[in-house]
Amino acid sequence: MNGSISINHHYVTSLKTLTPHITCLAVHHNLLYAASLNLINVFDLSHYTQIDAFNESPASGFVKSIAFSGSRVFTAHQDCKIRVWLITPSKRHRLLSSLPTVKDKLSRCIIPRNYVTVRRHRKGLWIQHCDTVSGLAVNERLMYSVSWDKSFKIWDLTGYRCLESVKAHEDAINAVVVSDDGAVYTASADGCIKVWKRDDKAKRHVLVRTVGKHKPTVNALVLDGDGTALFSGGSDGTICRWETDRTVRIWQKERGSGGCCCCKAVLRGHEKPIKSLVAVSGGEEDDSDDSNGVVTIFSGSLDGDIKVWEVFGLV
Repeated sequence: MNGSISINHHYVTSLKTLTPHITCLAVHHNLLYAASLNLINVFDLSHYTQIDAFNESPASGFVKSIAFSGSRVFTAHQDCKIRVWLITPSKRHRLLSSLPTVKDKLSRCIIPRNYVTVRRHRKGLWIQHCDTVSGLAVNERLMYSVSWDKSFKIWDLTGYRCLESVKAHEDAINAVVVSDDGAVYTASADGCIKVWKRDDKAKRHVLVRTVGKHKPTVNALVLDGDGTALFSGGSDGTICRWETDRTVRIWQKERGSGGCCCCKAVLRGHEKPIKSLVAVSGGEEDDSDDSNGVVTIFSGSLDGDIKVWEVFGLV
């Protein structure tokens, strides 16, 4: 690690869930969502207390991803479904629907061309994922879902209809992010990160380029705030070393290094591998534009702990 560490940090607290194994974390309107197996726990970040827990049925399998649009929460599940929840005024969560909806399936099931081969000797509607839904990303009125079935799908959030399905990779897709201009980035176990954009003439998404390739699986993607840089984490420990060595590492671009990153700090404390990270600037949390260089980091681990850290000097 670089000898001149200019980033300071301190441990704030740990949050506990009723069940161990944190599978994903997300922050929305000062609420922290922590998925533990099938259960989604909600903490109020004003006082770090749990205020709700929902999706108690184990039939849905693990929760793999959480996304938001206004007062709605979208969750991706191991049972191949996406569930839609409403945040009530009391900050409780009520199930609205699951995707694809029954209405969408009934309107398409009578037309033979709506069926595609999903496994050997088996067909299904193209609007349905046929394996674990592993990632979600929302951009205005559209939502993008990726799956271990190697495809990504685009959903209209007004009518909850599936608009398009794209066979995107040669292996399971693990992550998706979308930029403000509508570029879709997908990361897969085939080691590729691909960029897709909608072709208005063809009326579908087409592959624009492959921006990176890891030798092993690509597990995670994130875009920086202005969408100019894409960061990926692979099972080789690249960038996201926290996934294999139980630490959280803070990386920062070095000036004049051609975009290379240097490890500036290591946050230790988990007893088992870390499965999810989410970072919130001080400005976002207090609804102002000035973060004062402070970033709050939440790390979720297989040890069942959600640890809260504050990092200073990220400018």
